[in-house]
Amino acid sequence: MNVYGEHYRTIWLKENNPNVVQIIDQRHLPHKFVIEDLATVADVATAIKDMHVRGAGLIGAAAGYGMYIAALHAPKESFMESLAAAGEKLKATRPTAVNLAWAVQRQLDTVDAVAGGIDAKIQAARQTAQAIADEDADYCRRIGEHGVAIIEEISRRKNGDPVNILTHCNAGWLAFVDYGSATAPMYAAHDKGIKIHIWVDETRPRNQGARLTAWELGQHGVPHTVIADNVGGHLMQHGLVDLVITGTDRTTYTGDVGNKIGTYLKALAAHDNGVPFYTALPSSSFDWVMRDGLKEVPIEQRDGTEVRYIQGLHDGEIKQVLLTPEDSPAANYAFDITPARLVTGLITERGICEASEAGVLGLYPEKR
Repeated sequence: MNVYGEHYRTIWLKENNPNVVQIIDQRHLPHKFVIEDLATVADVATAIKDMHVRGAGLIGAAAGYGMYIAALHAPKESFMESLAAAGEKLKATRPTAVNLAWAVQRQLDTVDAVAGGIDAKIQAARQTAQAIADEDADYCRRIGEHGVAIIEEISRRKNGDPVNILTHCNAGWLAFVDYGSATAPMYAAHDKGIKIHIWVDETRPRNQGARLTAWELGQHGVPHTVIADNVGGHLMQHGLVDLVITGTDRTTYTGDVGNKIGTYLKALAAHDNGVPFYTALPSSSFDWVMRDGLKEVPIEQRDGTEVRYIQGLHDGEIKQVLLTPEDSPAANYAFDITPARLVTGLITERGICEASEAGVLGLYPEKR
């Protein structure tokens, strides 16, 4: 992605100091573009927990880099024990996104298998962190290549009129290392000259759609309109949505999709109105153990403060404003589960499949 004409990833090693990880601190977007340095495991854990970085792929990449930082500071006499403890600290930050535990375990397995000394293990941790980030970007690019075919077909049926796509939350470049998952087909279509228009759910309570998706679509020049979360069903009833594409933080190998709260309601509306509903994800977002998303996927419950307050720009400063009565409690379920029966298909780096055990394992036979 380009930011004001300059290419950025969402996470990288500092150019003059590879012991420091740099991120785009997403708390300040869209009003301020802030780059933050992460030098300790505690820094990385805070960045994940407090959503300086967020989104399935980026959380995984951040965990990979966090484990590299842990390796840099681990005592020689208890190197692997210290690395494992750092992994547990990172995994505790966000329970729903499966990429987090996947990246931690990949680092532990890789580093433990290195036969050389501590320096060789540190080098392996660095290379693995970079590989996780590079793969994430490459997989998202390939998701775009596969998913654009769906948009092309709708465009042909509409004789070149704009394809109206609804997306929920931010499954864009800012949620991954580059390209995004749900947005990758959109960017691919736009870059091919296919006319598209994106309906962007605001995504309360943290407004990732209104703040992040709208900002990055604007940076790429993609036509879009921000809507309140509850508008999607109305638009579908009146034929104003041709396609829904969302991301996911954890999808079971049977096709149940765990994603930002409110996704289930969009899937219900899409199903009722005959609108195709796709989820885009790299294979790192599959849970290869869980079968029943509704019963097994852990649903993060965040601080109710996020519901009670809203953040925005006022007089040039980013401020929070109280929305509710001061003494009203608030519940803050961060994710919900969309059953596979409501999902038209899954767009992955290997292609598009049905949201079913047979469909998923057909693309990933090595997971049988």
